[in-house]
Amino acid sequence: MIRIAIFSDVHGNLPALNAVLEDMEKRGIEQKFCLGDLVDFAPWGNEVIEKIRNLNIPCLMGNHDERIAFNIPVVPLSKHSPEETEARFIAIDHSKKYITEQNKTFLSELPFHIQLNYKVGNRHWRIQLVHAGLSSNDTYWYENESDHIFTGMLEESRSDIIVMGHTHLSFKKYFETKGWAVNCGSVGRSKEENRLASYLILTMEEDRILPEIIQIAYPVEETALAIEESGIPDYYASFLKNEKSSVL
Repeated sequence: MIRIAIFSDVHGNLPALNAVLEDMEKRGIEQKFCLGDLVDFAPWGNEVIEKIRNLNIPCLMGNHDERIAFNIPVVPLSKHSPEETEARFIAIDHSKKYITEQNKTFLSELPFHIQLNYKVGNRHWRIQLVHAGLSSNDTYWYENESDHIFTGMLEESRSDIIVMGHTHLSFKKYFETKGWAVNCGSVGRSKEENRLASYLILTMEEDRILPEIIQIAYPVEETALAIEESGIPDYYASFLKNEKSSVL
């Protein structure tokens, strides 16, 4: 049996990342992989990048990482309210100013995809890691998408399981004869009602592969206070605290 952990979308939230890593350590999981989006929306972007670097955790390039690394202009998204649109511009500009050049270089060199191959007994398990999708790190695939979206990705990647992040909403879907499509959720900016930090544990045995979404509490108030004391809009503090009247 082999167990690995996969997480995504830390978004500068160091307390959430620390809580997730501590939980993995308690469970004895040594192999860890990150699907990207280390920066934006909380004030520890540099510290998050440096922790991932120092721990040698393989990491993909998320869309926010790419934007900061290459100074890509911010484009308004139709799904965002005017309040969130304004806050998003300010938050991303904050990262562009404060992420160090060394850390921007690190982000610029991250891979777009990773495919893993584990041998358990006589079985090879192929695990495809993406930030958002196979052809884009900025495509939103939700649980209610047509099955052919996910089965197509499994077939194209020739994998037994495809694991993604990006939407900040976790899910697991199994397709007979095809495999699993899993979203591991978000560590630092969950959009789920409980706002808990999410990550994935994959357990591989010779005859099966089992994905388990783990959701744990972290000191949200610490993160929210740090946001309020930084140049990042309070919108993101209210979001983490799920103060709906402030974020709708």
